[in-house]
Amino acid sequence: MPPGPIALFDKSFLQSLSVDESVFFDHFFLSVICPLFYVETLADLEKAIRQGRTPEQEVGMTAQKFPEMSGHPCVRHQQLCLGDLFGNSIPLEGRIPVLGGRPVKVNGTPGIIHDSVPEADAFRRWQQGKFLEVEREFARSWRDELNAIDLNAIATGVLQLGINPKDCRSLAQAKEMAGAIVNSEDKPFDKMKLLAASLGIPRQFHSPIMERWKMHGYQRLTAYAPFAAHVLTVDIFFQIALAAQLIGTERASNRVDIAYLYYLPFCMLFISSDKLHRRCAPLFLRPNQTFAWGVDLKADLALIDQHYKLLPDSEKAKGIFRFATSPPADTMVHSIWTRHFARPANRSQKLSGVAERQATNVPPPMEASGKDKIEYLKQFTDAPTLQEHEVDFDLANPDVLSIQRTVHRKKGSWWQVPDSKQ
Repeated sequence: MPPGPIALFDKSFLQSLSVDESVFFDHFFLSVICPLFYVETLADLEKAIRQGRTPEQEVGMTAQKFPEMSGHPCVRHQQLCLGDLFGNSIPLEGRIPVLGGRPVKVNGTPGIIHDSVPEADAFRRWQQGKFLEVEREFARSWRDELNAIDLNAIATGVLQLGINPKDCRSLAQAKEMAGAIVNSEDKPFDKMKLLAASLGIPRQFHSPIMERWKMHGYQRLTAYAPFAAHVLTVDIFFQIALAAQLIGTERASNRVDIAYLYYLPFCMLFISSDKLHRRCAPLFLRPNQTFAWGVDLKADLALIDQHYKLLPDSEKAKGIFRFATSPPADTMVHSIWTRHFARPANRSQKLSGVAERQATNVPPPMEASGKDKIEYLKQFTDAPTLQEHEVDFDLANPDVLSIQRTVHRKKGSWWQVPDSKQ
């Protein structure tokens, strides 16, 4: 099981944290690294920063708080939508879609081993204060993709689908109107034309996409390509809300901000300190998902940080995996764990006393010791890659998933792995 609930976060939340608070965020949550987070962060390399900092210093400060113990970059939504439209199933129940990986087996147990991806390599360089031109190229290419989308064409397409934004009185109604259009069987050509404009799908793919959809009898888009349908619903919702003046047009960043909602299917909770997200994201969440206001979660992480700082130095030197096996019981993080990982009779700590414990329904993030877990995973990373004819398990559901990463032994005030003197 993951070290914590799978969490999608935006730049506003991570920037608000101290380095010490970010350690516990990384420890208690498994992060979905949204491509838009890279776009927003890398954009700082090309603009003036206040408070006397250079752009490199600003990005470096964000990189120091970046999750490094867990989590993984998510595939861009454009790639996922194309795969979805061509018949590649995209799970929408809170799993992070990642590219590649090599299949292995150890003593009959199937696993997938992921080597590092370019985006994660870039962030590691940022943490070391190293900035290459490739970073700026990431920023330019992804930002250009978003800016190249013809919003006027999308607005026209919305009208052609029979939507009158003037009839909309609330964001909830905008979501309902968008969902009704996408879920209907009417006007499949207009619908796909709008999706192509929304995603910036290259023209050479238009005919093959329509031909395949035709072979399936122009099935409802929500059943034929669920993730593409979700993305289209977000975009139609955004256009209706803009036209109805429910979302302001004065902030150019709203286009990027709303695009975070594309990635909601791949998390258990979404964390943001952005007011637009606070108003819109809950409309697109499944009943088993959570929206966490970043301001509140930051305050909670600060309490957890101060709580563990009461431990003696000898205990802290053992590493947070030894003494922070689950969130303190009277915290917001504990409540989130309880909701998403409900299991009986497991231990947790209370803020009222480090030594005091009580039975809870929250599981520990690692049932084995850190050393045992590392040795166990090493067997998989060292295992030979299976040939295609040897793979007899679902590649989307391996028993073991290993993602290689480089981490700091000590980050801020905290030993993430035991002090080498221990």
